Amino acid sequence: MTLKIHIDDGAPPYEQVRAQISEQARSGVLPVGYRLPTVRGLAESLGLAANTVAKAYRALEGDGVIETRGRNGTFVAAAGSAAEREVAAGAQEFASRARRLGVGEADALRAVRDALRAAYGD
Repeated sequence: MTLKIHIDDGAPPYEQVRAQISEQARSGVLPVGYRLPTVRGLAESLGLAANTVAKAYRALEGDGVIETRGRNGTFVAAAGSAAEREVAAGAQEFASRARRLGVGEADALRAVRDALRAAYGD
């Protein structure tokens, strides 16, 4: 794992750590199950405060990118698991709301397709 912090970047150091680990995990540079350095170890190697790295790790865990296994350490999580759960929950909420409003299935699907096209630029 290679991380570089650019003080003149303008982005806070914790955000740089979070973004770089997230990108490396999503691209496969850091494979699922890869054990990350301890907070203190990574902070020392980057010349950052331990609280800065801890903040990045908390954000990554909240995003489902990494998972902490107690004393065993922190590992790259299976990609997409948290994102998939969040998307499924959002879809369930949308479906319930559409039905409650009396919107038919075909119209609800059309609304979803339109929203996806707008979001993904198709």
